[in-house]
Amino acid sequence: MDFDFPLRKIIHVDMDAFYASVEQHDDPELKGKPIAVGGGSKRGVVSAASYEARKFGVRSAMAGSIAARNCPELIFVKPRFDRYKEVSNQVRSIFFEYTDLVEPLSLDEAYLDVTENKKGNPSATLIAKEIRQKIFEKTGLTASAGISINKFIAKVASDYNKPNGQKTVNPEEVIEFLENLDIRKFYGVGKVTAEKMYRLGIFTGKDLKEKSLEFLDQHFGKSGGHYFNVVRGIHLSAVKPHRIPKSVGAERTFFENLSSEIFMLEKLESIAGELERRLQKSKIAGKTVTLKIKYSDFTLQTRSKTLPYFIASKDLILETAKELLYQSTLENSVRLLGISLANLNTEKEKKTEEKESLLVQLKFDF
Repeated sequence: MDFDFPLRKIIHVDMDAFYASVEQHDDPELKGKPIAVGGGSKRGVVSAASYEARKFGVRSAMAGSIAARNCPELIFVKPRFDRYKEVSNQVRSIFFEYTDLVEPLSLDEAYLDVTENKKGNPSATLIAKEIRQKIFEKTGLTASAGISINKFIAKVASDYNKPNGQKTVNPEEVIEFLENLDIRKFYGVGKVTAEKMYRLGIFTGKDLKEKSLEFLDQHFGKSGGHYFNVVRGIHLSAVKPHRIPKSVGAERTFFENLSSEIFMLEKLESIAGELERRLQKSKIAGKTVTLKIKYSDFTLQTRSKTLPYFIASKDLILETAKELLYQSTLENSVRLLGISLANLNTEKEKKTEEKESLLVQLKFDF
């Protein structure tokens, strides 16, 4: 199929159960056993789970108590983020052997644009295979990869043959691939959105494609245009080596639940101070302050306020967070508080980048 927009050769590399795999690699006694990184304390939350643990329904962001109930043999391991970052840097150094267009999403995954690469290899599929092999040789860990014409499809494809596999979606296969895709597999479609789509009769990419732009805008607001485009293979976002953040935040989980706003003020001051340090380090300011409240029953609530000016100081952040805290009464005792700042002064830069045309039409050999 011919596309009337520039095509790229994009690889999405995703390490397999990264934190847990690092622990199993470093401690051979953990190999083949169900382990959870984090979540071992009374208030703990699982950061990552090995594939052996996932078979029992253990997932990241799950309360440790629930994880242990799902898998009685589960072994909890204390996180070692310095070690994960060390391994992540080793993996990233391999990426840069092929291209400087590397956009990390986290410690364990990244996009690579290899349309023009340092090896002069025309096949993105072979490059992905080489990268995965080098990762294994250097770290002892496995990675999966997705390869296609844009970031969206590459991201979806990387999940297809996990663990330790890869999938290429060639240009001529894109439309059929997207039409047959379960709507739950669309990157960015969460549980709530998927359920809403089900109610509207949208179960696959083909169902989504049959809906008009007006229909999608009506039901999904700003996301409607995104869904309309991606199901047609249109996703023009380039790989950005220096990703511009949409928000900056800090949060704290408490050992004991907090039941009164008065007890939370000291915690908010500390969180605001941490957020100020992060903003100063990145030389960023923002206008929208969001207070995140997670209750003892794990329900989540956010309260936001947009100011007419940019702020980055602890005092102004804390003042707005206090206002949001007292905006309405608490629904339960609180186990976590967080403050984030969005509507950043980086948005103008982001919009400029998105308007840039980066590549000419190429004949592809995936």
